[in-house]
Amino acid sequence: MAIITYMAKIINVIKGTKDILPQDIEDWHRLEETALDVFSRYGYHEIRTPIFEATELFARGVGDTTDIVNKEMYTFEKSDRSLTLRPENTAGVVRSFIENGMSRLSAPVKLWYKGPMFRYERPQAGRQRQFHQVGIEMFGIKQPTADAEAILLAIEYLKALGLNDLEVELNSLGCPKCREEYKARIKEVLKPEFDNLCEDCQTRYEKNPLRLLDCKVESCQAIYAKPEIKAVIQSDFLCDECAQHYTQLKSYLNDTGVKYTENKLLVRGLDYYNRTVFEIKSNDLGAQNAVCGGGRYDSLVKNLGGEDTPAVGWAMGMERLNALLPHIETRKLDAFIVSNNSNEAFKLAQNLRAQGKNIEFDLSNKKFTKQLEKASKVAKFALILGEDEINADEVSVKNLETSEQITVKRNEVLSLI
Repeated sequence: MAIITYMAKIINVIKGTKDILPQDIEDWHRLEETALDVFSRYGYHEIRTPIFEATELFARGVGDTTDIVNKEMYTFEKSDRSLTLRPENTAGVVRSFIENGMSRLSAPVKLWYKGPMFRYERPQAGRQRQFHQVGIEMFGIKQPTADAEAILLAIEYLKALGLNDLEVELNSLGCPKCREEYKARIKEVLKPEFDNLCEDCQTRYEKNPLRLLDCKVESCQAIYAKPEIKAVIQSDFLCDECAQHYTQLKSYLNDTGVKYTENKLLVRGLDYYNRTVFEIKSNDLGAQNAVCGGGRYDSLVKNLGGEDTPAVGWAMGMERLNALLPHIETRKLDAFIVSNNSNEAFKLAQNLRAQGKNIEFDLSNKKFTKQLEKASKVAKFALILGEDEINADEVSVKNLETSEQITVKRNEVLSLI
């Protein structure tokens, strides 16, 4: 009689998501530990918000004309409530700022975050459907000093990671008052080209004309480059107050030696920005990459039900940062205990672990030579406990980098590793 066996189907990781494996985790620790160090020096405190929020938060906060809200959100129904996995974290931080009464704190309120975000888009190099961001938000300061500090903080963080060839792209979107006239002029000059715009831009034409400038479709970019259209895009539309804010910001950047270029097409992909918007690009590895984006969003707190509170912030994609940085090899153990006496190996391991050392030994009690072979791959030292060492209350300590070996009393091992 034939025996039929069935193999369970392997369940793979969902498309657009990736495991962060042990051999890669040091790269992520570098981003997180550097963030804690640099941001703390600027007075920022970490905040951790839920991974899912009410869908309305993102529709009102991010903007219902954005691709994120219209095309990319992971939304689901639960107990008659519409919930969404966060596609970005500014709206969630603002919600927490309002809900927890942080407006009562002395300004500025400085917060930073790290964690996964979710957007349904075509996976590609450096862009996944579950991705990670690190970012900052500052509340309560309307002056351009806040904008300048946010940009300087981003640059310092990137330099602390080892990215030094950086360039800032800068623009001002003005305030709702002066921006309306600018929008009307853009619509007027683009009206003859309406039928030639891509489908998304035709929608943006009515809902949010500024988002037209953010289009990446080549045919639309060619239209915006036409002299008569480009002249309107490049025209000065800022009111006196917004112009003064922008001029002061550039003065602060000039005084601190920040390289920047002005880009009138820079509007960012989110509806809540006003006045300052910026991107930071890295020219490391010979290819220009946008590694940071942010700006000012003075109306968002009020739009989400809080008090009228100026704010500025930015975010960086952590996958993009890791792609630009050299890989960190997994740290080796302080020592690996080589012994065929599991009881003695256990005792020595626990004693050294209690004193802060990273120690392992062979739980399956393989042959001595196999244990030594493993020790040479994963540890700095091999602590050898043979019969002679155990009887004499000693340990043979082998430096696996130099191959030097000495035998010492057990209570002297700690000082050698």
